[in-house]
Parts: sequence; structure tokens; C-alpha cells
Amino acid sequence: MAHEAKHPVAATQKTVRVLEALKQRDGARVTELAAELEMNKSTVHNHLSTLREDGFVVHDDPEYRLGLRFLEFGGYARHEMDLYHVAEPEVERLAERTGEMASLMTEEDGRGVYLHRSKGNQAVALDTYAGYRCPLHVTALGKAILAHLPDAAVERIVDRHGLAAWTPETVTDREALSGDLATVRERGFALDDEERMTGLRCVGAPITTDDDRVVGAISVSGPTSRMRDARFTDEVPDLVRSAANVIELNLTNT
Repeated sequence: MAHEAKHPVAATQKTVRVLEALKQRDGARVTELAAELEMNKSTVHNHLSTLREDGFVVHDDPEYRLGLRFLEFGGYARHEMDLYHVAEPEVERLAERTGEMASLMTEEDGRGVYLHRSKGNQAVALDTYAGYRCPLHVTALGKAILAHLPDAAVERIVDRHGLAAWTPETVTDREALSGDLATVRERGFALDDEERMTGLRCVGAPITTDDDRVVGAISVSGPTSRMRDARFTDEVPDLVRSAANVIELNLTNT
């Protein structure tokens, strides 16, 4: 989990703010960024020009957008993870067996980060992608991870990121979340019943090491019309837990 810098560098913080604004706006002009970030135009232009030199920003006149240099860094970071290499084929198999969207997530800085997804032949299009970050409490993947973190770590995550409502079904109460996590530990899988996206259900299972440390989670997501009754509560959970178990065994021998 992240720690606050003792001596933060103001210029670096400004650069990060510029990049975040570009991402949120899907590209922007200098004047737009300056107004949103309450910086003068010359400062914003200097940051963008520096980033452009190193390939982190591209100038499609009149707008700037994020460059693919970030993909190089993200791809490298993912490539260095044993979890990704071991779990990737299981995610692919899970998508093929269920016909739905299968995903792999890990936790970083108190957020869930998607490492890989695979679309089955009936999978619906979702807004997630490799590198997509979201609160842990809104997904089955995230709740599977939270359920196997120490209580103190869960408290720190909630204190830092809160329990914002993404849909009317999102769990936003600490006591209710605690009850959900206890249920996850008891049955070995987590459910997301339209808690991140209306009309979507998800089943997630934790991936733990042989010393009970949680390193990620694997899931299957699908529309409520198909993810219902025994398929949602028994069939898909059995498949997801089986995939997680295979990953755990392979991680032990890595």
C-alpha cells in the first residue's frame, strides 16, 4: 500500500495532474487543461512539451493526448509478475468454458487493477481493460481480495478510498461490507450483484499463496439475464474456484 512522500516534488505532482486530466478528458487543449487545473498556460505547455519529447504525450493539433509510451511501462510491469504468467492461460480457459468475460485482478495502493481479461463467445462488452483501476468494494474480484487481507489493511483502504456508490446496489456501509467479506471467506467466492454496473453480475475467487497471502483474484462476469439462479450461485462459482486453485498450485511451483 502506498505511503505519502515526506518531501513531495511539486513539479512532479503537477506533471501527474496534467496526465490525469488528459486521461479523464480523453485529450485536451492547453487552454482547457490550464483552466481545469488552475495553472497558467505556459506552465501546462512546458509540462506537455517535456512529456512529448519522451513519447508520453502526443500532439494531435490542437489537442494533446496520452502516448503509447505508457504501454511500454505497463506492459513491462505486468510481464515481471509471476501471477500474470501463471494465471493468463486459466483466464483464457475460463472465458472459453463459460462463454463470458473472465478477468484477473490484483491490488495496488488500495485499488483493484485489472491485469488481464478474456472474452468468451457470448461475452458482453465492458469498460474494463488491462490496467483499469477501480475501488475494491464494488467488484467480486475486489471483495475476494479484501476478504483475505488483514482487518487493519481493509480499514486503511476504506479510510483512504471510502465506499462510494457506483450503482444503487453498491455496498457503502462498513458493517455491511464486513458481513459480506465474512461470507466470502466462509464460502470461498465473492458475488457482485450489479454493484459496479447495473445489469451485470460477477463471481470472483481469491488467489492465495501457500502462506495464506492473497495476491489477486479471478472472475467471470455476465449479464443478469444469463448469470442467474444456480448458474450464478453454484455453477460459475465452482468453475471460478477451480481456476483459482489451479493458479495457486502453479504459483507454488514457480
